[in-house]
Formats: sequence, structure tokens, C-alpha cells
Amino acid sequence: MVEKARIPVLPTACVYHDREKYTIEVELAGVAKKDIDFQMSETTFCLKAPRNDVEYFGCWVLAHDVDPNKAKATFKNGLLT
Repeated sequence: MVEKARIPVLPTACVYHDREKYTIEVELAGVAKKDIDFQMSETTFCLKAPRNDVEYFGCWVLAHDVDPNKAKATFKNGLLT
């Protein structure tokens, strides 16, 4: 059986920060938590998350350096925070 190719889609993302931390919100409707691949570095974050018909994919550059070891994530109702 040949797997149907997924359409690549840049997900909607909102990134904001204050003096203490960044908050990142990415809409991933219809994606299972176990399928999210999120990578963070000091200056960027990237994600890949497949769904039946699409594959969400994107990379973003941050304005200020961060410590990726302090990053925390939650995923609820299609919203990765």
C-alpha cells in the first residue's frame, strides 16, 4: 500500500516575550501529542507534526538567546504552548 503524501503547512504561531521568558503558541489542529517533534536551541525553535492530510512544519528565529534546558511545553486541544 502506498502512503498518500501529506501537504506541507506552516502552522499559525504566536511568539511573545517579556524580560523573564518567551511564550510560544502554535496551532496544531488534529495532531496527536505523540507525533509532535519540537526542537529548541538558544536562538531558534523548529517543529514537525504530521496529521492525516498535512504535515505541519516550521522554524522560527528568536530575537534574544534562551536556555533551551529551561523550556517547558504543554499540548491541549490542538494548541502547543
